[in-house]
Amino acid sequence: MDLELRGKNVLVTGASKGIGLACARAFAAEGCNVHIAARSAAELEKNAAELSAQYKVKVTPHAYDLAVSENTVKLARECGPLDVLVNNAGAIPGGHLADIDEARWRKAWELKVFGYINLTREVYADMRARGSGVIVNVIGLAGERNRPEYIAGTAGNASLMAFTRALGAESVDYGVRVVGINPGRIETERQVNHMKEAAVKEFGDAARWTEIRARIVDGLPFKRSGKPAEVADLATFLASARAAYISATIVTIDAGQSLRERK
Repeated sequence: MDLELRGKNVLVTGASKGIGLACARAFAAEGCNVHIAARSAAELEKNAAELSAQYKVKVTPHAYDLAVSENTVKLARECGPLDVLVNNAGAIPGGHLADIDEARWRKAWELKVFGYINLTREVYADMRARGSGVIVNVIGLAGERNRPEYIAGTAGNASLMAFTRALGAESVDYGVRVVGINPGRIETERQVNHMKEAAVKEFGDAARWTEIRARIVDGLPFKRSGKPAEVADLATFLASARAAYISATIVTIDAGQSLRERK
């Protein structure tokens, strides 16, 4: 299936690793010119060299902390007119309300919530003026499943879901689509680190994290976590001409696990 993405100008944030890097790889494989952004310059340089060599496309690294609003303006200008924006940067810490004080809450939201909003504001204005473009927000399942032990993330993701739907309902009047993805349990480096932390608490040994994983995946569909590449495949489809009638929609990718847990 030709996704008709070849030659498109794409920006992926949070592209130093995990889902962001997988998205950058997927768009590069489709023949796109890809801009990758994150805070780690060294990781971005390495990823850009690898992807450009493998897929023979232009991959440009941009080392920015997108929690700083001025940086979203700089990044948008450096990337030029974009055909696709994939917002993916940021992770919100877990904890109950009493565990997350105002400063920690605000710091987390500066990147994951306001980072998405501020960069979208910059990119959307240009897309709207040109009458075309797609914005894909990689959000998270906690926005659907309101978890008190992850209250800052639950509230942040729910806000981004509402933001995606509200903007995506209007953007189609100007030729622009805005969509979202809610990944469930995806085995990223961050997830592995969480399992290592759990192994230290339970066994006193981070090396036993695979035992934690085995316990978790035993209750998951297909007896496994999702893969970053599977989220990336969805992102490229949603950004493509094959999804031209999809906007203001958020797609959950968790193999139905969240529905099974409600039973």
